[in-house]
Amino acid sequence: MLARLAANRILEIRQAFRQSPSQASRSLSTALNYHIDSPDNNPDIPWEFSEANRAKVKEILSYYPSNYKQSAVIPLLDLAQQQHGGWLPVSAMNAVAKVIEVAPIRVYEVATFYSMFNRTKVGKYHLLVCGTTPCMIRGSRDIEAALLKHLGVKRNEVTKDGLFSVGEMECMGCCVNAPMITVADYSNGSEGYTYNYYEDVTPEKVVEIVEKLRRGEKPPAGTQNPKRIRGGPEGGNTTLKGEPKPPPCRDLDAC
Repeated sequence: MLARLAANRILEIRQAFRQSPSQASRSLSTALNYHIDSPDNNPDIPWEFSEANRAKVKEILSYYPSNYKQSAVIPLLDLAQQQHGGWLPVSAMNAVAKVIEVAPIRVYEVATFYSMFNRTKVGKYHLLVCGTTPCMIRGSRDIEAALLKHLGVKRNEVTKDGLFSVGEMECMGCCVNAPMITVADYSNGSEGYTYNYYEDVTPEKVVEIVEKLRRGEKPPAGTQNPKRIRGGPEGGNTTLKGEPKPPPCRDLDAC
């Protein structure tokens, strides 16, 4: 059975390579560990940090000993991704490698390992649906289906206007408020970059969030259930309302 699965996967990769580069980028996961040159993503395209971000690069490097510049690879990749509208072309990764004075492969290894780094284009608003068990049980697949249907895209595709894309992320750390999504907002580059969590969402609520973003509004992050306060129970506390009782007296002579 394993041999058959491996053979099928090899066939999928071969078919993808037969497509044009733009088609291949849509067919393959953004988390794959190899790169395919395309007209908008190849090492011959010049890329460097902006003047404003060069000051941020200097600040980031100052957090690490001079002989451990490579430790800054993750924050520098994150800054490069923000500057480039939410994704990392290979030339941006090469620029980071030059800054921290390592072979480019050392940067590629990091960028291909962490799902937070996007190696194909995303929308100005990248919508990530939590796919971990608590959110799945609470309807995350319905949330994703609602987003894809409303936007008319498949997972990891970008809408024609370039505004939105939909992806998946593993646990976002607020299972008590499942299901939830996060919105990576690249609409203003690294100067106005935000990363917001929206909890207790419904199919109707995520469509509402999308339309607010389309109009340039900033929907309040956090729980979308008006009956809850942050991670508290709906309707308020039902237990532990008063002051706790003191422990029983153990010293009989002192009682």
